[in-house]
Amino acid sequence: MTRRQRARAIRVAQYLILLAAAGAFAALADWGRIGDAFFDVDVIHDLFPEVITVALKNTVLYTLCAFAFGLLLGLVIALMRLSPVTAYRALATVYIEFFRGVPALLVLIGFGYGIPIALNTELPGGILGTITVALGLVAAAYMAETFRAGIQAVPRGQMEAARSLGMSHARAMVSIVIPQAFRIILPPLTNELILLTKDSSLVYLLGVTLPTRELAKFGRDSLNQYVSMTPILIAGLAYLLITVPLGYVVRRLEAQQAKAR
Repeated sequence: MTRRQRARAIRVAQYLILLAAAGAFAALADWGRIGDAFFDVDVIHDLFPEVITVALKNTVLYTLCAFAFGLLLGLVIALMRLSPVTAYRALATVYIEFFRGVPALLVLIGFGYGIPIALNTELPGGILGTITVALGLVAAAYMAETFRAGIQAVPRGQMEAARSLGMSHARAMVSIVIPQAFRIILPPLTNELILLTKDSSLVYLLGVTLPTRELAKFGRDSLNQYVSMTPILIAGLAYLLITVPLGYVVRRLEAQQAKAR
C-alpha cells in the first residue's frame, strides 16, 4: 500500500470504530431514564421565561460591567507597565502578578465578605458593584498584558511619524498607537470576555437573592427543587447562547487579521 492508501485506510478504520462505539451506546443506553433526567419537558416549561429574563440577563449584566471596568483599568495598567518611570512599572508588575496568581474565587470572597467584615463597610452598588470590582480587577490583570503586547506590536515608526508631525507622546499614543493596538488585540479581548462570562458563575458564593441570581445559581437552585439534571442542561445551553457567538466572532477576527497580513 502507498502512503496515501495507508492514511485512507486508517481514517476509515477510525470512522468504523467511532460508528461501532456510537451504535453500542445507542443500543445499551436507557433512553427513557436519560430523557427523564436531562430532558424533562415539564421542568423545562417551568424554568421559562425566568431562566432568560432573570438568570441570563444577570449573567450578561455582571459580565459586561466587569469587562468594562477591567478594560479601562487594564489599559491604564498596561500604560504604566510601558512607562519609563520605574515606580509605575513596578506597581503595574506587582498588580499583574498578584491578580493573575490569585484565584478569582478568592478575590470575590475578599470583596464580598472580607472587606465588609474587616472595614465594616460595603462597596457602593451592592452586589453588582462587588462583582464589577472583584471580577474586573482579575480581568484587568490579563487585559493589561494583552494591551501591552498589542501596543508593542504596533510598528515603532507609527509613533515616530506622529512625533514628527508635532504630536506629543500622549497625543500620539491616544490617537495613533492605541487604536491600532485595539485592532490587533480584539481576538484575545473577545476570548477574555468569554472567560469572564464563565467566571461570573462564581457569583453564587456571594449569597445572591432570587432577583440577582445568575445562570449557575439558577441551575443549582432548580436542581435542588426538581431533583433533575434538566435545569443544569438548560443553564449550560444558556451559557452557550453567549459563548458560541463570541467564539464565532473570535474566529472571524482572526481570519481577517490573517488576510491582512
